[in-house]
Amino acid sequence: MPARLSLADQRILVTGGTGFLGRHVLAELRRRGAERVFYPGSQVYDLTRPEQVRRLFAAVQPEVVLHLAAVVGGIGANREQPGRFFYENAIMGLEVMEQARRSGCTRFVTIGTICSYPRLTPVPFQERHLWDGYPEETNAPYGLAKKMLLVQGQAYRQQYGFDAIHLLMVNLYGPHDNFDPQSSHVIPAIIRKCLTARAQGRRQITLWGTGTATREFLFVEDAACAIVDAAENYHSAEPVNIGSGHEISIRALAEKIAALCGFDGDILWDAGKPDGQPRRCLDVSRAREQFGFTAQTSLDEGLRRTIDWYRRLGAE
Repeated sequence: MPARLSLADQRILVTGGTGFLGRHVLAELRRRGAERVFYPGSQVYDLTRPEQVRRLFAAVQPEVVLHLAAVVGGIGANREQPGRFFYENAIMGLEVMEQARRSGCTRFVTIGTICSYPRLTPVPFQERHLWDGYPEETNAPYGLAKKMLLVQGQAYRQQYGFDAIHLLMVNLYGPHDNFDPQSSHVIPAIIRKCLTARAQGRRQITLWGTGTATREFLFVEDAACAIVDAAENYHSAEPVNIGSGHEISIRALAEKIAALCGFDGDILWDAGKPDGQPRRCLDVSRAREQFGFTAQTSLDEGLRRTIDWYRRLGAE
């Protein structure tokens, strides 16, 4: 078994380091003693442009790359911009990994997504089922773009001996999440609706779908720990699920968030809007067995911390 890689000793490039997940990964790297960490934003290097990716690698010369940069959003954003979600996620990953290989990078971590799984994957999702069908249509372009980076990493490992790993990340939430109503994921969207309705004295909110679909959620600080744990200790070509292993329906989630926000009005459901994939819950045993990761933050605790953070922004 390969020896543990101490990131404290490495020159590290974090793409997407100024984003939601990225800022928490940077904090975790600092906590573990990493000092040579570089995270230039998209205003400095546009990762969809190959010549700028080449400039980035010439400037930073990283030994380890954590590729977190992505274009993400909820069901609505995925339906409205499927071409952008496919192209930008695919081209960023392809170019960043290729330049990492060419520059002699010794470790590459790709953040994939459970949106890559087939629509009717047996629950809990096991990594061996990843290729058993087509993803759920509302976010298939995004899921397939990220899935191609798994293929790229495995091909590069086979031909070049390139040490690339692929983490299948579940839905994340937490402080610094995106609360924009046009592009946010389900948890920040519900929090915003509940707090806004409460502040305005409104007695009802309307949410997408029927509420019957289920999801699994991981607090972003736990996700950051998982990424750094995997970067230091995981060396296999096989993808790894990263999640909490706990499933909840969107209806139960909405009721939980409403209670934590102090909103006691009615929750209405717009069944004309899509539910997305019927169920999502991961088998997280590979992460536990291969590099010792287990989520530490309960959903209730994580939601409270997220709501408190959003309230401190003056959301009410």
